[in-house]
Amino acid sequence: MHADASMERMPTIPRRVVTAHDEGGVSVFASDGPVPVVRTAPDGALFYEVWSTDAMPAPIDAASPDPTLDALTVPPGPGGTKIRVNEFPPGTVSPMHRTQSVDYGIVLSGEVALVLDDTETVLRAGDVVVQRGTSHRWENRSGATARMAFILIDGAFTPGLLEILGGDVLGGLLHDPMKHGFENDGSAQAPGTAHPSDGNTAEATT
Repeated sequence: MHADASMERMPTIPRRVVTAHDEGGVSVFASDGPVPVVRTAPDGALFYEVWSTDAMPAPIDAASPDPTLDALTVPPGPGGTKIRVNEFPPGTVSPMHRTQSVDYGIVLSGEVALVLDDTETVLRAGDVVVQRGTSHRWENRSGATARMAFILIDGAFTPGLLEILGGDVLGGLLHDPMKHGFENDGSAQAPGTAHPSDGNTAEATT
C-alpha cells in the first residue's frame, strides 16, 4: 500500500515519437523516447514540452531541430502552436493567469478544478476544456496526481473583447510559468527548476 502511494507521487515522463523524412523522401522516425526536458514550476506543476511550431501554416521540412530545448513559455509564439503534458501533484494551486491563445485541455488521469473569476468546475479523466483567453487557475484538491494534455494555438483578442477587458490586459498576460506567483502583473522573479530526462538538460529562462 505504501509502495503504491509512493509511486503515485513519481512523475511519469511521456514517450514522444517524432517522424521525419530521410534523404530519399522516405518517412522515418526521427526520435522515439522520453520528452527531452522536464521543468517544474514553483507551484509544483510539471511541464513536459512535447513540440511547438512558430508559424501558420507550420513549415514542414525533412528534419527539424527540437523546438522544446528553447526557453519555456506558456503561450506559443505569434502564429504558433504548442503541445505539452502537465502533471498537477496533490495540493497544486496555480496562480490566476491569462494567455492570448485558444487552449484545448484534455484530462488524461485524475481530477482537477478549473477556477475562473467567479465560478469553477471539476474536470475528470476524459473531460475536455476549451480555454478561450480567460483568467483562470488550476487546483488539484484530490489525493492523486492529475495529468492533462494541452494544445495551445496563438490567438488575438478582438477589439470588442479588449474594450470589455481594458487595454491594460495585454500587459498582464502570462509568459513565464517559472516565476513564483505568476500573477498577471508578472512581478515575481524567482526561477523554477529544470530536470533532465534522456540525458538532456535545458534551463528555464526568462
